[in-house]
Amino acid sequence: MARTRLSITLPDGVWIEEVSTAQPEADFRVLAAMPGDGEDAGFGVVRIDAPDVESILAEMRAADDLASLSVLQRDEGRAIVQFETTEPLILLSARESRTPIELPVEIRNGVATVDVTGSREHLSVLGDRLRRFGLRFEVEYVHERVDTEELLSERQREVLLAAVEGGYYDTPRGCSLTELAEELGVAKSTCSETLHRVEEVIVKRFVRELPEREGAAPPAPTERS
Repeated sequence: MARTRLSITLPDGVWIEEVSTAQPEADFRVLAAMPGDGEDAGFGVVRIDAPDVESILAEMRAADDLASLSVLQRDEGRAIVQFETTEPLILLSARESRTPIELPVEIRNGVATVDVTGSREHLSVLGDRLRRFGLRFEVEYVHERVDTEELLSERQREVLLAAVEGGYYDTPRGCSLTELAEELGVAKSTCSETLHRVEEVIVKRFVRELPEREGAAPPAPTERS
């Protein structure tokens, strides 16, 4: 499974593109979203933070592709709105590619920052669907999701958690290696070897997932569309 961050440029004519570009200082966070049964309906809840929320709400009420709008909460500089749209392009792309979108989705100045999780095959299909709906996007990064149960053994996780909780990795250290070993009930040499193996696994995994390393290929293509 890979976690991918996309910057999706919303197409002209879609309500959120028009409203967010008209007020580029506004921050829109989609807190909940789901597609309807067909290809012309999507439902969601969006939180709007902006100096002039009232004008944004007025623009939303006038948008042709918003079938309904209900203000759930209104405060100074903020509103939470439930809406129905007739052009849920990102939702439809995610549904057709079977790629879950992680919420919230942040939208500013016509660009949506979207985190998705799925197999490489599903992510490739998602890209195809986005292009089909006329959505241009950039891949910010692709990270493989790590199953900690596969990365470390149960005993290694136990030792690592005890070390962190005991302050072994703090500066200055909250406990010594000797004190940590005594707490765990193991020999100091055993504790040291276990921590070294844990550190080796974690550091190598971290370096392998760096987006760019001299002499190494990135974890996934970052072509721009």
